[in-house]
Amino acid sequence: MAEGAVKKARWRDLFGHSEFRALFLAGVLSVVGDQLARVALSVLVFERTASAGLTALTYALTYIPDLLFGPLLAGFADRYPRRRVMIVTDLARAVLVALMAIDALPLLAVILLLVALQAFGSPFNAARAATLPVVLPDDHYVLGKAANDMVVQFSQVLGFGTGGLAVVAVGTSGGLLLDSATFLLSAAFITFGVRSRPVPARPSDDGPQRSYFKDLAAGASLVARTPKLRSLVALATVAGFYVTVEGLAVPYADEIGGGPKAAGLLLAASPAGAVLGMWLITLWSPERRMRFLGPLAVAACVPLVFCALKPGLAVTVLLWGLSGLASAYHLPASASFVQAVPDHQRGQAFGVASTALKSSQGLGILLAGLLAERFTPSTALALMGTAGVLVAVVAGAAWRRARPLPADSVKFR
Repeated sequence: MAEGAVKKARWRDLFGHSEFRALFLAGVLSVVGDQLARVALSVLVFERTASAGLTALTYALTYIPDLLFGPLLAGFADRYPRRRVMIVTDLARAVLVALMAIDALPLLAVILLLVALQAFGSPFNAARAATLPVVLPDDHYVLGKAANDMVVQFSQVLGFGTGGLAVVAVGTSGGLLLDSATFLLSAAFITFGVRSRPVPARPSDDGPQRSYFKDLAAGASLVARTPKLRSLVALATVAGFYVTVEGLAVPYADEIGGGPKAAGLLLAASPAGAVLGMWLITLWSPERRMRFLGPLAVAACVPLVFCALKPGLAVTVLLWGLSGLASAYHLPASASFVQAVPDHQRGQAFGVASTALKSSQGLGILLAGLLAERFTPSTALALMGTAGVLVAVVAGAAWRRARPLPADSVKFR
């Protein structure tokens, strides 16, 4: 079906899908659990070492495994029943977090368990992402992803807040045991709420079953040689430019004469704008969402250019909020990406796209930090915004060339 012919879904229909309700709640619990673990582990490491550097390193380790293991482990979602993958990885994470709660465990062992914990998140996320478009047909999937992404923003804040309260109330070990319980509860939702399905069938012209690593290479090749998928990944990596506001919020607030409160407002501006943008974009028709992917990617970067003027706190909050608002283009872009990939390769392709996105964000923040050291935070943000506009224009042009092909007319091999 061509994009313009897709019927617009309604919010009131979304939660009528019982399997979506289970996947939705499992996803929320997974995010809250991750944030609980980050807070508890940061406190645990600082209590044992009194080192801010080691504490920051431990926190960074909660993100690095996604980059290393994302493309390597996501393919399990295409080789085994996805419901089983989600249940097994949830149970494994529950056990790993419970082991971290053992007070006598050496710090090195805790860090190794942390790396394993994050690694298990990659196949879970891939299996869940690949299951959603099966559970939610057509535009219901876009709406379901919008609901998920908006709640993820709130869940991250909730996880940080409850994580701090939990550590104060029951200590670091108790906080980690609570985190373990969130994974057990997530596994229960999937066990009793999601229907068991077989491994996605491979098309007859795809040849015999390949080895695991050949399948991974095939997934990367699929993205690289399909113009539609390639351009959508390019649009996703534009995030590496505008996400730099998160990394430079504190030094930028100091530069414009603000303090921690100002930095907090700045950090809240972009996600608040993103939540509003995701809601607004679901009100558009499917065809209109696709048409404006490129312009919105450009618009997400433009506000950063004005940071060079150091306009003050109120105006900067507005600018960063507008950047977050426009960044909502990620919602229809990622939904279109998943829907355009054949079912038997969705896990592999999701791993490639997720790694590209997270790598661009990490590298973008790193580059912005280096530029801020060489110049000033405001100049660094303006330079990253300008570069982002140029990249977004190129990615948007690639998307316009690729978009006229209906999703179902692309031949995958």
